[in-house]
Amino acid sequence: MRILIIEDDTEAGQYLQKAFKEQGHVVDYAADGLDGYAMAESGDYDVLIVDRMLPKLDGLSLIRSLREQEITTPVLILSALGQVDDRVKGLRAGGDDYLPKPYAFSELLARVEVLARRRSAPVSSEQTSYQVANLVLDRLSHRVSRDEEEIMLQPREFRLLEYLMKNAGQVVTRTMLLENVWDYHFDPQTNVIDVHVSRLRSKIDKGFEPPLLHTIRGAGYMIKVGGEAER
Repeated sequence: MRILIIEDDTEAGQYLQKAFKEQGHVVDYAADGLDGYAMAESGDYDVLIVDRMLPKLDGLSLIRSLREQEITTPVLILSALGQVDDRVKGLRAGGDDYLPKPYAFSELLARVEVLARRRSAPVSSEQTSYQVANLVLDRLSHRVSRDEEEIMLQPREFRLLEYLMKNAGQVVTRTMLLENVWDYHFDPQTNVIDVHVSRLRSKIDKGFEPPLLHTIRGAGYMIKVGGEAER
């Protein structure tokens, strides 16, 4: 696994670099946002570990810029800013996971491995595309379109939509999403799911008919055409 660490605390960054190398990984390090952005843009990394409070270019702006360039490398945000609002801002900026400081390296390693596995997992003999009404998701090209108009999704949004479309017509609960989209086997008690569902709905439903992404009160969410589902 090839990892890029972007951390302005030199001692912390070098510690992480050494720890990941001891696990057999290739690790690059940048001490500010501009250098980190340039390396992330030009390098082929499996995972980026990004601090939020960086000199020259802050972590969230760095992530947004990468996503605007359609660079989909998974990003784990590592930050002392650990309140719910902070985590939501990080996810909205395009982060795939968020780990507040202080942290245990064993947990960080596990989360990084999950992100890398998800990115590199080969497409199996499972269905490679899904369609509900005029919404189409292609797993091979990583493309989503509606009425043949391409819709740009962040990696987490794509994974969320894929899971919902795979279970089209069925209620998908919060627990199911936490376990299958976020790989959490516990409820972190945040509104991260609501944030992502709301953002996904604005992209796939706004300006299109019929509405497809529904909230089922007290149950969860569902992708389907029509019905009495609450939006």
